[in-house]
Amino acid sequence: MTQHVSVARRTEPGTDAPQARRRRERPVVYQRRTLVTAAGGAAILLVAAVAVMAVRAHGTSPAASGEMMPAPVSGAVTEERAPQRTADRSGIPGVLAWDTRGWPGNGSTPAGSVEHRHVPGPVRYTELPPIGGPHSATWLNAGIYDKPVPSEHAVHDMEHGAVWITYRPSLSTAQVDALRSVVLKQSELPEETETGTSSTRYIVLSPWDSDKLPSPIVLSSWGHQLRLATSTDPRLQRFVDVFRSSQDYTPEHGEAVDGIPSNVGGRPLID
Repeated sequence: MTQHVSVARRTEPGTDAPQARRRRERPVVYQRRTLVTAAGGAAILLVAAVAVMAVRAHGTSPAASGEMMPAPVSGAVTEERAPQRTADRSGIPGVLAWDTRGWPGNGSTPAGSVEHRHVPGPVRYTELPPIGGPHSATWLNAGIYDKPVPSEHAVHDMEHGAVWITYRPSLSTAQVDALRSVVLKQSELPEETETGTSSTRYIVLSPWDSDKLPSPIVLSSWGHQLRLATSTDPRLQRFVDVFRSSQDYTPEHGEAVDGIPSNVGGRPLID
């Protein structure tokens, strides 16, 4: 059964009471050892501090305390109603756009536009990867994942302003590391949680579950998508700059994309 979790100021049909939490702290374990010796009648104090950290698989950044996948999505399958393509107005060459009328998801979404509704089970999306549509009432804790994540959770993140970067599992280690570096250099932006304002990068990075992606790397936000061949394409940063937590393009701007208990919303390898 899908667990419904939301933040305090959101009210959507079919959701339970808000249960968002502040952004978790990155744990670092320290060992401190003090050695005291005497030489020539004088005491010498030596203090050594050693930080013990787990290093992620590709070796460029510390992990939290182990990646955890979000709760699986199960139940009756929902068929997404195919949204209509529309002209992109971002000015970024190659961006694909779909009809995003119908905010804020109050049941009045016009036919042909990207659907806004919570469903309890898996969704059969018309676009791969999805650019919006029906989704789980529980979002995914945003960050960098080493394994594929459920689309139904990630789509909820996009509704709140996240850019979801997916890539083919056959993508080279060097390309994956480059994508991670791009994510980690992004500034953290404010998000609203039940206990106040926190911050997050508003990005999910994860591999797709097969090489069936339309390009080696795909950037998706609500109603928009950009397909790239390489992580060095300058349009990658332009897409992030335009669509990430954008008041113009985000249906529920400023809402949280983390704060969900790890056994439900997952725990990224790097957040």
